[in-house]
Amino acid sequence: MQRLTPLRVLLIDDNIEFAKAAAEWLTEAGHEVEVQQSGATALGRAQAESFDVILLDMVMPQMDGLDFMRQLPTEGGRPEVVVVSGAVTVRSAVDAMKLGAYDCIPKNAGFEAMDLVVQKAGEAHRLCRDLRLLSRRIEHQNSAPEIVTRSREMKKVLDVLQRVAESNVSVLITGESGTGKDLVARSLHALSRRAPGPFVDINCAALSESLLEAELFGHEKGAFTGAIATRPGLVEAADGGTLFLDEVVEMPTPLQAKLLRTTEDRTLYRVGGRQRIRVDVRIVAATNRDLQREIAAGRLREDLYYRLAGVEIPIPPLRDRPEDVEPIALHYLRIAVRQAGRGPTAISPEALLALQSYRWPGNVRELRNLMDRMALLAGGEVIGVENLPREILDSQAHLARLRPPAAIPTEMPLRELERHQIQRVLNEEGWHHGRAAARLGLPLRTLYRKIKTYQLSRPIAGSRTA
Repeated sequence: MQRLTPLRVLLIDDNIEFAKAAAEWLTEAGHEVEVQQSGATALGRAQAESFDVILLDMVMPQMDGLDFMRQLPTEGGRPEVVVVSGAVTVRSAVDAMKLGAYDCIPKNAGFEAMDLVVQKAGEAHRLCRDLRLLSRRIEHQNSAPEIVTRSREMKKVLDVLQRVAESNVSVLITGESGTGKDLVARSLHALSRRAPGPFVDINCAALSESLLEAELFGHEKGAFTGAIATRPGLVEAADGGTLFLDEVVEMPTPLQAKLLRTTEDRTLYRVGGRQRIRVDVRIVAATNRDLQREIAAGRLREDLYYRLAGVEIPIPPLRDRPEDVEPIALHYLRIAVRQAGRGPTAISPEALLALQSYRWPGNVRELRNLMDRMALLAGGEVIGVENLPREILDSQAHLARLRPPAAIPTEMPLRELERHQIQRVLNEEGWHHGRAAARLGLPLRTLYRKIKTYQLSRPIAGSRTA
C-alpha cells in the first residue's frame, strides 16, 4: 500500500526481543518507529512528541496498558492506540476499547497483520487531524467582518446583502482586485440563517485542475497515487453553510461542468467515487474579470454563469467612493497600531486630501497595506503629507486638485468664485458627488447644500458651462 508520508509509530513493550523484531518489520514497511519498554517513560514521550499510532502491550510492570491509556491525554490530536498483547481477553479488549483503543490484536497474529492494522489506524488518525484543522479554519472564518463605509454606493451593496441573505439563491460578486469581495461574501454568510454553519472558501486560481477537483469534491481511497484514505472535500465541509469560490472564472472548464451539476441539484461525486452525495450548501462566487468577455472567449460556461449569478453584486472601486478613504484608512490604521504596539493615530487634513485624490489601483487592499506601513514608519502621532509615498503625491488627480483654474478672473466676487469652482469640479468628475466633494475638501452634506444654494445643475450634452 502506498503512503504519502511514513507513519510515526511508538511501540511500547517490555519484551525487548519482540519489540526489536516488530520495530524492524515496521521500519522495513516504511514506518518511523520508536521503541519504549516502560509505560511511564513512553507516556512522557507521547506527551512530548507527535505520533500517529501507538502499539501498546497490555501487560507491563508498574504501569500496564490500561493505566497508560487512562493517563494519555485525549485532546490535541491523540494518536490511535492499537493494543498488541499475548494475553488479550474479551474483558481486557472491551476495557481498552472503552478507553479509546482503535483495535486489539494478539501478538501471534503476525507482523504482516500488525502492519495492516497500523496503516488503518494511521489513516484514521490523519483523517481526524485533517478534519480538526478544517474545523479550526472554518471557525476562524465564521466571524462577521466589519465593512466600513460612508458612500451611498457601498450602502446600496449592504442593502442588497440584507435583502438576499435569508434566501438560498447563489450570489456572484464582481469587482476589481482588492475591493473587498471576500468581506462581502463573509458578511452575506453572517447575515444569513446559515451563520451558525461553516463558511468555507477556496481560491480557484491557486491550484492545478487535479488538485482543485480533489480539494473541492474530495476523493475516495485509492482514487489516485497517494490517496491512502477517503477524504471529504470542501463542498462537503460547507454542508449547512456557505461555499465561497474566489476567482471562479479561473476554474478549468471541465471542472465548471462538475460544479454546474452541484449548483443544480446540490449533489456531488467524490473523485474515484460512484456514490452520489447530497449536500446543503449556498454557493457564493467572485471574480475580477469581465464576465461577458470570458463567456465569449469560452473560458466561462454561460450556463454556469446563469446558475452562479442568481443575484449579481458589483463592488465599486475605491476611486469611485473617495468619501470612504478616511473611515477605511483610520479603521486599518487603528488595527495596525494595535498590532505594532506603536504608531500614529490620526491623519492630517492635507494628507487625507492627497489620499482621497489618489486613484487607488489596488483599491482597499492597497490602502490597508499603506496603513500597515505608516504604523511602522511614520514618526509622531499624525500622518502628514511628508510620510506618504511618492506615487500618491505625484498622482495626476492630486496635482489637478492643487492646480488653480487659469480661466477664472481674479476680480470675481468670492461667492461667484466658489460657485464657479464647485460647478467646474462637478463637471470634471461627471457629477460624481463623492469624488467632487473629495477634491473640493467638502463634506458631502455641505456639497449638497451648496449645489442647492447656487442652483447648480448638470450641463446638457453639447452645451458649454461657465
